[in-house]
Amino acid sequence: MTLRPVQVNIKALDDSAVGRFWAAALGWGVSSSEPGATSVKPAGFDWLDPAGVCVDVIAVPEPKTAVKNRVHIDLATPSATHQAELVARLRALGAKPAHVGQSGDVPWTVLADPEGNEFCVLEPREIYRDTGPIATVVVDCEDPRAMAAFWDEAIDWTLHETTDDHAVFRSAVGVGPYLEFLRTPGGKTAPDRVHLDLVPGPADDKAAEVARLRALGAADLDVGQGNVSWTCLTDPEGHEFCVLARS
Repeated sequence: MTLRPVQVNIKALDDSAVGRFWAAALGWGVSSSEPGATSVKPAGFDWLDPAGVCVDVIAVPEPKTAVKNRVHIDLATPSATHQAELVARLRALGAKPAHVGQSGDVPWTVLADPEGNEFCVLEPREIYRDTGPIATVVVDCEDPRAMAAFWDEAIDWTLHETTDDHAVFRSAVGVGPYLEFLRTPGGKTAPDRVHLDLVPGPADDKAAEVARLRALGAADLDVGQGNVSWTCLTDPEGHEFCVLARS
C-alpha cells in the first residue's frame, strides 16, 4: 500500500488566472495540458516522485460561496521580514484579507486568493523550515482522532502526532509539506472547493487501492465526472478526494 497525496486540487471559475496567482505565490511554474486545467509545479517536478506535492487548478462553472473552505494551504516563511514581504506581494497579486474566526492578535496572516479560497501565511516556525513554500495542507474536521485512524490506513505517509485537537502527517521519507487535520466547530455543509488527489505506488493496482479505501470507510462520490481515469471518493467525514491513475 503506497497511496500518497500528490496534488492539492483547487476549483476555480478561471483556472488560468488562479493558477498564475498560485504560481507567483509559490515561486513555481504553470502548464496546461488541456483547456480548463492549469498545473502549478516547481521546476523539474515529477508527480510520480515519492515526496512531491503540487497544485492543480480545475475550471468549474460555479463560483465559490461565502462558506469557508474546509481544506486550505498554509505557506511557510523563514523570517518575520519574509512573512511581511510575502503578504504584501500576495496582496499586490490580488489576495484579500480574510476572516475565518481568528482573533486579531494571531501571528499568522489569513488571506484569500482572487476567487476567495482562503489560505494562511505563517509566521516562522522551526518545524516548517524544510518543507518548501507549502508548510502544510490543513483539513478542518470534527474528530481528528477518527480522521487519523482512517488516513493512517489510507496513505503511506507517517502519522507524527494525534491529539483531540489535531492529527499531523508527513511523507514517509520526511520531506515536503505536512498534512494536518484540525478540529473545527461545525460539520461539512458544502462541497469542498479544495481537495487532495492521491496516486498509487508503482507496484499498486488502482482498482485494488480504491476497493481497500472503500473497506476502510470511504464512499463513492458522483460529481458528474462520467467515465474518467480517476475515482472520486469521500472520507468518513465527507471530505472529497480523488485517486488518480499513474499513467
